[in-house]
Amino acid sequence: MAIEIKKVSSRTELKKFIRFNYEMYKDNPYSVPDLYEDMLSTFDSQKNPAFEFCEANYFLAFDGNKIVGRVAAIINHRANETWGKRAVRFGWIDFVDDIAVSRALIETVKTWGRERGMETIEGPLGFTDMDAEGMLIEGFDELSTMATIYNFPYYPKHMEQLGFEKAADWVERKIYIPPTVPEKHLRIANIVAQKYGLHVRKLKRRKEAFENNTARRIFELINEAFAPLFGYSRMTDRQIDHYVKTFIPILDLRMVSIVEDNEGEIVAAGISMPSMSRALQRAKGKLFPLGWFHLLSALKWKRDEMLDLLLIGVRPDYQGKGVNALIFADLIPVYNQLGFKYAESNVELEDNGKVQNQWQYFDLVQHKRRRCFAMPLETTASKDTPSSN
Repeated sequence: MAIEIKKVSSRTELKKFIRFNYEMYKDNPYSVPDLYEDMLSTFDSQKNPAFEFCEANYFLAFDGNKIVGRVAAIINHRANETWGKRAVRFGWIDFVDDIAVSRALIETVKTWGRERGMETIEGPLGFTDMDAEGMLIEGFDELSTMATIYNFPYYPKHMEQLGFEKAADWVERKIYIPPTVPEKHLRIANIVAQKYGLHVRKLKRRKEAFENNTARRIFELINEAFAPLFGYSRMTDRQIDHYVKTFIPILDLRMVSIVEDNEGEIVAAGISMPSMSRALQRAKGKLFPLGWFHLLSALKWKRDEMLDLLLIGVRPDYQGKGVNALIFADLIPVYNQLGFKYAESNVELEDNGKVQNQWQYFDLVQHKRRRCFAMPLETTASKDTPSSN
């Protein structure tokens, strides 16, 4: 039977779009489900501030009455303007191991993009860099994180068969928490603090994050630090407000490190939190009826041995000067106090040397790699079809 593609046009269909991923991976020990309630907001043009500069449609693939795939077609006009390109993104893509399904989904996105004047297709990417991005190509037997995508090994094989090529790779590391701050970190931290007049500021109470726009200034710093990175589009004021309201209430402030100069300007920040991967699996990706308990427990009472390094940003004029050592010198004792053994770096561009260098004094293993694929929309040829399972 021919594969039929249908555009999502109702809330009921959107719920099926979201839960298709969970149904595909519910028995997989490495996949971490998205939080269903968050996804409803992400795909809602009235709630997601990225729609100020993005447009999107969502599509389901059917084999008869059975859903066999899904994909989001997205245009981030802000990113296109920043990087001088006309690209349509494919995101939140899932499909059974049938090339007819993956081809139908990709061709749908390509057609959708052509109709809007786009010249290339790339993905998997979300609306912005704050969404999960990159298709897993190494590390299929490693636990995923709440900020990344898990996919079966056949996914990238399909992309290659359909004619895609590498646009960018991200690597992820499992970093072992040292029992004490490495001597080299302490030495560098002391030198940097004295040379540039820097100090670490800790937030004692949650309301301090909102005083003097501290939380907002952290995200403005992220905008500056991430600006040169692949495909990045600066967060708008509304996006920053959204992320402040989303993250600040759930963060353990002990796991937040802010580096300021003598004038109180933020020059670097590190934000981390306990891993939520196992909790999201136990919650089955839903807050209700009991999912909230698993998530709250992972945050407060029964922390995993793993933590997630969500964001580390250094203002461009301080990059390459060892400022990261101040963050690590502050956070390593906290991690030990809270019982963490390992940290997940989450995604880092493989060619971002400044980020790679910050791990040189740690014991670690690079255990995952993910890829953004791309090709011109004019490309229609594909290689030999892989066998279906």
